[in-house]
Amino acid sequence: MMLWAAILVASVGCYLFKLAGMSVPAGLLARPAVQRIAALLPIVLLAALIAVQTVSSGQRLLIDARLAGVAVAVIAAWRRAPFLLILVLAAVTTALVRWWIPGS
Repeated sequence: MMLWAAILVASVGCYLFKLAGMSVPAGLLARPAVQRIAALLPIVLLAALIAVQTVSSGQRLLIDARLAGVAVAVIAAWRRAPFLLILVLAAVTTALVRWWIPGS
């Protein structure tokens, strides 16, 4: 019973959150500052997610082979490599570091 109550509360909360977003006046959304923030927000959130997933394990910081893969991916993206090549380079780097350094 408690699970269904949590699902119902979460559903109502999501609906109200969406309704609040649709209730924002168009004049506010047309402001240049709001448009700049809205354009950059997904990039910032994705970068934060990548950072957290790269250097954490549960509740603790962990530096391992994932960091090497992300570093190679950042360098490849900076050099404007194709996306598929970036993925392959990051995966190969991570695999090589894990193979070279046991336990990472």
